[in-house]
Amino acid sequence: MIYLLSPLTKEGTYHLPMIEFNIYDVKLDISNYDYLMFTSKQAVVSAERLNPKWKDTPTLAIGKATAKQIESLGGVVAYYPKEFYGEVLGKDIVKKFSDKKILYIRPKEISFDSKAFLSKEGIILDEVVVYETGCISYDISASPKDGAIIIFTSPSTIHCFFKNFDWKDSYTAIVIGEATKVHLPKNIRVFVADTPLISSCIGKAKELLKANQL
Repeated sequence: MIYLLSPLTKEGTYHLPMIEFNIYDVKLDISNYDYLMFTSKQAVVSAERLNPKWKDTPTLAIGKATAKQIESLGGVVAYYPKEFYGEVLGKDIVKKFSDKKILYIRPKEISFDSKAFLSKEGIILDEVVVYETGCISYDISASPKDGAIIIFTSPSTIHCFFKNFDWKDSYTAIVIGEATKVHLPKNIRVFVADTPLISSCIGKAKELLKANQL
């Protein structure tokens, strides 16, 4: 059985959401910025609720799903990197936007400190935290069955999973990307999706099952 820990439901998986979102009541002032930067779909949704005028400013979309969310709400994606993990992303932004003022609209918890990295390169990157994720609580009876493939879509889903359940040796983890993988405990069986999309995670799970690698 394939367990998906994302808030989203997907056909062919058992839905076991780990996180819930709490949007902060903050003032989102985007008037003095050349670009807005988003690294998650929920940050875009939060911005829409806090200040719909965010769409008047071009965006840097980190991740294909984030880019789609921006466009679906009427925003403009000015830049979408093909590689966007850690320092690869930072160096790309330094190269293309070193003379621009950027506002990073972000969650409370992040997997890479973009502000610290870019500040070393002289880029003005302000931040505003617009939401946080909280863990959903489960009874131990809801734990995945032996032999389960478990899809982790963010560091938060990992954190919340281990608040609820113990890891079994029969489990296999699939993560949406390298930045998420580093948050898993060592010495567990883990595979990284070919592309950072939930559909790719599910595809990887099905490949493993078909190849009898588990």
